[in-house]
Amino acid sequence: MHLRRITAALAVAAFPLAFATAPATAATVPEHDAPESTKLGSSALPEHQLTGYWQNFVNNAEPLRMSDVPADYDLVALAFAQSDPTSPGAVRFNVDSELSNALGGYTDAQLKSDIATKKSQGTDFVMSIGGAKGSLDLSTEQRVNNFVDSMIGIIENYDLDGLDIDLESNFDTAGMTSAARQLRQHFGQDFILTMAPQTLYVQPDGSYMPLINNLSDIITVVHTQYYNSGSMFGCEGNIHSQGSVDFITAQACNLLDTLRADQVSLGLPASPSAAGSGYVDPSVVTDALDCLSESTNCGDFVPGEAHPSVSGVMTWSINWDVSNGRNFSRTVADHLDTLPSS
Repeated sequence: MHLRRITAALAVAAFPLAFATAPATAATVPEHDAPESTKLGSSALPEHQLTGYWQNFVNNAEPLRMSDVPADYDLVALAFAQSDPTSPGAVRFNVDSELSNALGGYTDAQLKSDIATKKSQGTDFVMSIGGAKGSLDLSTEQRVNNFVDSMIGIIENYDLDGLDIDLESNFDTAGMTSAARQLRQHFGQDFILTMAPQTLYVQPDGSYMPLINNLSDIITVVHTQYYNSGSMFGCEGNIHSQGSVDFITAQACNLLDTLRADQVSLGLPASPSAAGSGYVDPSVVTDALDCLSESTNCGDFVPGEAHPSVSGVMTWSINWDVSNGRNFSRTVADHLDTLPSS
């Protein structure tokens, strides 16, 4: 167990009121006709956590049982829930048949058992929606209701801790806002809500910014994908090319104008094969963490202030990390334990 997980557990025991829900800043949304609120009972995430996506499909990366996920990962996002063609707006999830075959017959029951074991060891889990090929239409109240009902069913069936929004095509901001708030209302303050926008979507006029502003009081962390991106403006107004400390830190700075530092995480590919572009050596990731948290190891861009509570790192994907000898997770997880505590 890494030090960041032990520290988080102690913090929960010592300061239980620190995680009380902040006052809502978005407009009130109608409550969903759902069962009475049920807390998930999830432990707080470590102050500096490592998040990874588990692939529920087969590509050139190593197929993994959930039991094969390295202990370095504090939060695992299951990728992905798929649209249910029988119920507009709803999603569904089960172990992919090709993945099951590749693993010699991996079943839903085995996945649930592996998740339960990992949770007993301190790992948290979110169900991710979207991905490069996924889409979700929540443009009507009925579609929102269908999505909420289906997501409640998935979370409770697999004993997960929350939702990850990784929609990479157009989505209805009002519908997604309503759905996220209804899920939070149903599950309570321990509900984990994460997002994985692409860099363009969190530029000042990006498509994710209205959603982030609407949900800023209940967002756990936003781990922007700092890869598969063209050059982007940093918060100081300069253009930065992907693949450098400056690109990561100046992009993170954009979100730090909207969110708390503990809600901002850095998303990078785990290996050169994991993304079309934007892979950096894990040492670049650790330098970016140092720059944001302590104003050291920066490139040309130096943030106006240090953010010791910067959240952590996300990677696509755990499968690609394992395929690459776990170079990413070993390096980054060890470094997260050295970051200052806020």
